[in-house]
Amino acid sequence: MTQHLPVLASEAIEALAINPDGVYVDGTFGRGGHGRLVLERLSARGRLIALDRDPAAIAAGEKIKDARLALVRAPFSRLAEVLDGRGVEKVDGILLDIGVSSPQLDEAARGFSFRLEGPLDMRMDPDSGMSAADWIAAADEDEMREVIKRYGEERFARQIAHAIAAARKVSPIRTTGELAQIVAGAVRKREPGQHPATRTFQAIRIYLNRELEELEAVLPVCVQRLKPGGRLAVISFHSLEDRIVKRFMRDEERGEELPRGLPVRAADIAPGRLKRVGKAIRAAEAETKLNPRARSAVLRVAERVRAAG
Repeated sequence: MTQHLPVLASEAIEALAINPDGVYVDGTFGRGGHGRLVLERLSARGRLIALDRDPAAIAAGEKIKDARLALVRAPFSRLAEVLDGRGVEKVDGILLDIGVSSPQLDEAARGFSFRLEGPLDMRMDPDSGMSAADWIAAADEDEMREVIKRYGEERFARQIAHAIAAARKVSPIRTTGELAQIVAGAVRKREPGQHPATRTFQAIRIYLNRELEELEAVLPVCVQRLKPGGRLAVISFHSLEDRIVKRFMRDEERGEELPRGLPVRAADIAPGRLKRVGKAIRAAEAETKLNPRARSAVLRVAERVRAAG
């Protein structure tokens, strides 16, 4: 098993511009790589509220004995509920490290990796929702094609869905190795250095865990719950996620936009609530050599510029 290394760790912590006495949120605690660094910057009065829907992440986090840390098993789309339950109205910063974590990929039993033989699961919360094996058994061919195409941006989605539908007629597809082999047989061309099943596994995982819907749900909540001057830092790992984050921050910076020609005074138009901080940040070559997962990582940062109206 590889060592878990938080991606863009120093860059993300610097981006938060941490106030030692502030309250911060780590919406994707994982194994606490980023969270521990936040705690190092906090005073005895500071607080870190960390969320994760993976019970393994919660179990690992509970080993951290720190009164400043509040660890909650929940998807980050429930951020408002979690903060309300702790009597917190506004926070000084929010960090989201989107997508699957290295420990999830490295544990064969979780079924996320096409490189490790294991049960075909892929759920971030194994106690909730449908496993990948059950979905593959139930979905019709058109649904599989659409999911693989939309969430994997896979140009061979039609061939892959057809191959899966044909294979399951012979016997149920229950393991990661079985699915990876079926996909490899359907994909005749692939980018150099990329496994043929990469995009298909990504697509099914994103779909089953509602990853894009979760992201779209939490971003407006982040803006609402940040104090003026508070920072939002988001690390994404593929274009679908990054596109959502980029557009959201851009639109929140622009503020309310009305059709031209309307008799509305500029003073009556709601201004932007966020100000983008710097440009998108990518991992340096030294980090990508140490941690290949960092190659696709993009960090975007924005600051809250006015109180909620």
